[in-house]
Amino acid sequence: MAHPNIDTALRYHEAVSAFATGQDLAAFFDPEATHHELPNALFPSGNVRNLADLCAAAEAGRKALSAQNFMVLNALAAGDQVALEVLWTGTTAVPMGAIPAGETLRAHIATFLEFRDGKILTQRNYDCYDRLPPT
Repeated sequence: MAHPNIDTALRYHEAVSAFATGQDLAAFFDPEATHHELPNALFPSGNVRNLADLCAAAEAGRKALSAQNFMVLNALAAGDQVALEVLWTGTTAVPMGAIPAGETLRAHIATFLEFRDGKILTQRNYDCYDRLPPT
C-alpha cells in the first residue's frame, strides 16, 4: 500500500519537473515551509528559503533552464517523514557562469521531507552534481 506522503512527494517532483510556479507549486507546502539546500557545486554556501523564496527560485529556474526532470529512484516513509533518492537532469537555457547554454547537468539528490497535515513543512536537499566545467 502506498503512503500518502510518498504520493504527495512524487506529485510534487512531477510538478517541479514541469516548472510549476506560484500557487501550483505553493499548493504542496505548508505556509510555514522551509527549504534547506545544503552546500553543493552550484550553491557553495547552500540556501535556506521560505515559501515565498522557494516560489521565486522556481520562477528563476524557469528562465535558467529549458528542460528539467526529477526521476525518483527510491522513496521511504515513516510517519510524517519521507526520504527520496532522486536523479535530476536539467538543460541550461542561458549561460550560467562557465556553463554554456544547452549544457545538460545532472545531480544525484537525497531529499528529506517532513509533512504536516499532508503538506511539506521542511525539505532538506543534498545535491551531488556531476563534474561541472571549470570556472
